[in-house]
Amino acid sequence: MRLALAQLNPTVGDFAGNVARLEDALASLRDRHPDLVAFSELFLTGYPPQDLLEREWFADRAEEALDRVADLSRETPETAILVGTVLPREAPTGKRLWNAAVLLKAGEIVATHHKLLLPTYDVFDEARYFAQAPEALVTKLGDETLGISICEDAWNDASVWPTNVYAHDPLAEQAAAGATAFVNISASPFSVGKDEVRHRLFANQAKRHGVPLAVVNQVGGNDELLFDGRSMVVAPDGDLLAYLPAFEEAVEVVDLAVPGERKRFAADGAAASIHDALVMGLRDYVRKCGFSKVALGLSGGIDSAVVAALAAEALDPANVLGVTMPSPYSSRGSVDDSRALASNLGIGFETVPISDVYASYLHALRPHLASKEVGVTEENIQARIRGNVLMALSNEYGYLLLSTGNKSELAVGYCTLYGDMSGGLGVISDVPKTMVYELARHVNREREIIPQAIIDKPPSAELRPGQADQDSLPPYEVLDRILELYVDDGLSPSAIAAEGFDDETVRWVVGAVDGNEYKRRQAAPGLRVTSKAFGTGRRMPMAARYDH
Repeated sequence: MRLALAQLNPTVGDFAGNVARLEDALASLRDRHPDLVAFSELFLTGYPPQDLLEREWFADRAEEALDRVADLSRETPETAILVGTVLPREAPTGKRLWNAAVLLKAGEIVATHHKLLLPTYDVFDEARYFAQAPEALVTKLGDETLGISICEDAWNDASVWPTNVYAHDPLAEQAAAGATAFVNISASPFSVGKDEVRHRLFANQAKRHGVPLAVVNQVGGNDELLFDGRSMVVAPDGDLLAYLPAFEEAVEVVDLAVPGERKRFAADGAAASIHDALVMGLRDYVRKCGFSKVALGLSGGIDSAVVAALAAEALDPANVLGVTMPSPYSSRGSVDDSRALASNLGIGFETVPISDVYASYLHALRPHLASKEVGVTEENIQARIRGNVLMALSNEYGYLLLSTGNKSELAVGYCTLYGDMSGGLGVISDVPKTMVYELARHVNREREIIPQAIIDKPPSAELRPGQADQDSLPPYEVLDRILELYVDDGLSPSAIAAEGFDDETVRWVVGAVDGNEYKRRQAAPGLRVTSKAFGTGRRMPMAARYDH
């Protein structure tokens, strides 16, 4: 069988655009004569469509899109098409939709496979929308017996996961039914290190059953979720027959009978993967939300410098505006460093001093302020003035405002509501501070783009004289590891302290994380790059009292 993997970037709800992408892929394959072209999970609707699935018109539009695919199939009768979409489920009880893989040939639907394993963890909530298929089926196509599955259906491998959460093993059931090739259509989101997990998992599955396994994964960004592609075909011995690129669209044909040269798997480095994921996610968020230009505040610090570099690469420097807003406590170096950064990147640059506005605030509030010293209230006033300035420019120019806070700050609340948290997208809000430095070094891998002075200077909000982050926070190396153990791994404070951390420091970090849930609920949506991001994948109560 000549199998084509169409690793494409659909947009949620854009049925016409998604079908057009499918049509273009078919046209590009016309001279290569594949027997089957596979597209990703829920390709026609875009993934994840979330509560759009509860709208009856949405399912109707999906049906119309599938009719259009049938028409295209009729034009290339020698090539079968496998595409992900939703199908109505006629039943008196239960969910009214299937998450389906539809196989078409010569204009007719020849088979439908419904998703059997519906994940309900982290960012996934598929049992909210879909009925569970009762069994895993196989389908004849030419000389092959295909075991068609959808994303999670291929992940139930006890050799990879310590606990088995599902009663079914769809691939094992299909192998027992005589499958000679597995084809899995996926929408598997990126997180750092997941490329290694996927490769190990799918190689295990192919070897376990002695059956070649093809996986076509979605690529592109949809809201917080980033999809890295990296579609693959694995031989029955676990070797790679094909491995599509990360973070870009690609279409590749593999002849399962004559597969050609074996490929070598090499995991990408964390900083490189995160960098490319964020560039793609930022570009797609801006494009799919209807913007063309962005603005951000440039503080002279490393966070805003990294975000500016990512934006310049994602959108073209002409579409990025950096704004420096010096206050009475801003160092001259911070303003100069911001200007040097903007020059290196070739982005727009404006200066809006806030000292006079800040003085006006203090004058108006002086009767209500208990101390003449600069405290948290005065610090936050400066941050909120900057947030207002940036939002005013966003309104005036129609630019999307990017917030520049990192995961470490967001975790412990070292950020100001309606101040530096203002914005329409948190570009690095899932990137720990220590990784922000790695990203800066990655940006500078060929030449100095982020001035070395920005990388070398101690982090500071510059909201009071002589302020430094480490006056208020543990060293970032310590903080980030404690956050990883608590937020990502779910360990208790005592278990974290047993890893060798100071108990008082651990208790402070955990208390800060728990006490700032209300802030994170009001934060801009952020691009997800770790295994446990703040946002849709982490649901914690705010009005709660619990003891660890």
